[in-house]
This record gives sequence, structure tokens and C-alpha cells, in this order.
Amino acid sequence: MPYLIPTRTPLTPDQVERGFDYLLALQTGGGAAVAGRAEADPELAFILLRLAEDIVWTVTAVDAEADLCADSFALDEVGCVLLSALRDWERESPTTAAPGIARSIIRFMVNVVADPDHEDTADTLEALRGARLAIVSSPISLGERGVS
Repeated sequence: MPYLIPTRTPLTPDQVERGFDYLLALQTGGGAAVAGRAEADPELAFILLRLAEDIVWTVTAVDAEADLCADSFALDEVGCVLLSALRDWERESPTTAAPGIARSIIRFMVNVVADPDHEDTADTLEALRGARLAIVSSPISLGERGVS
């Protein structure tokens, strides 16, 4: 069964900042650096799930223009399974899901999305933050949300 990302409005620049702030704090400072944040920000698990969808789906989804093989479909299915599990976790227990989703994103970044231009995962996360902010802050993106 494919992982269906529901139609949705883009994250706001503030939501992108909060999500990446949490990821970077966890990556650079560990669990103590993020203690209590998920409880203080009930939307955090949702934000992290959305970031996970953007990151994982971009890497694992079958590209219709690529040379398809069995591995293409296996990677697509692995992405679907991971995102389905994270979505269930976010829905069932948002408070415990936030650190788990964040750790899953970081692990995915370290093991799957290694960036030769950014040896440190924190650098890669910073680059992704900049890219996501550019997307959600663009006039086209804002116009699609009805924001002027």
C-alpha cells in the first residue's frame, strides 16, 4: 500500500524554523538539549512529520524519469513504511513522537542522505533549513496559501 501524503498547505517559515531548531539542537546537543520542548510545543511532532515527509519522500519515491529497476521500487516501499510508522506514531503519541521522529530524520540524513559538501550532519540540516525556508517564503508559495 503506497504512502499517501495528503494534500496540505506548506509549513510556515516559523514552523520550518521550529522544526529545524529542534533537529539541530538534538543533533548537536543530544536529548538534554531538547528536553521538555515537545511537551511545550504540541505542534512539534506534526512539524517534524511534515519535514520527514519532505526529506524521505524526496529521496525514496520512484522517479518516473529514471531507469526503473527492482531496487527503485524497494526503496520507494522502504520510504512508505518509514513514513507510515512515523505518521502512526505522531497520531498516537505526539509527545513521545517528536524526539523519535527527529532521531529518525537525523539517522536517515546520516545513513541515506550523506552530503559530500557537508560532512557534518548539522551542516546538512542547516542547508536543508535554508532550502525549505526559501521554498516556503517564496512569493509563489505565499500566494498559494492566500497570504499577500
